[in-house]
Amino acid sequence: MIAKILVALDGSPRAAGVFDAAANVALRFSAVLCPFRAIFVPPEFPAAAAGSPRDFLFEHLSTAAIREVGLLTATRAPHLSVDAPIVRMGQPWRLILEVADELDVDLIVLGSHGYHGLDRILGTTAARVANVANRNVLVVHERPGPALGPPIPSIPPYR
Repeated sequence: MIAKILVALDGSPRAAGVFDAAANVALRFSAVLCPFRAIFVPPEFPAAAAGSPRDFLFEHLSTAAIREVGLLTATRAPHLSVDAPIVRMGQPWRLILEVADELDVDLIVLGSHGYHGLDRILGTTAARVANVANRNVLVVHERPGPALGPPIPSIPPYR
């Protein structure tokens, strides 16, 4: 039985598709959606200078994230039960797992957003969550569509 779903949303254009996938599952099981956004500031981003007024970066990013997630959930799932968005700062994969445990969700839904550079060595957020989570994980892949252009012609198999 799936009663509570954590849907991890990033700021990418693909977030709407991830939310839609979670909403479809929630609709079928009459589950509650718990939208989540992790804010990650790279370590090389300069912090506020010592002795200066408080750094408002997290508050600014958090407010923007809550607004974006709120708009996404309100326009795409007005008929579903959706909790208030949760926003935290840190490593996304760790935060997703922490929040999933805190809320005791039955399912984590997140997107597979590519596999570039360092991800090939360290693993993507989706791969880490799927490999470490102690609950079910649904990884939503982007489906090619007309916006992506014509399909690539098939290449004959190597012989």
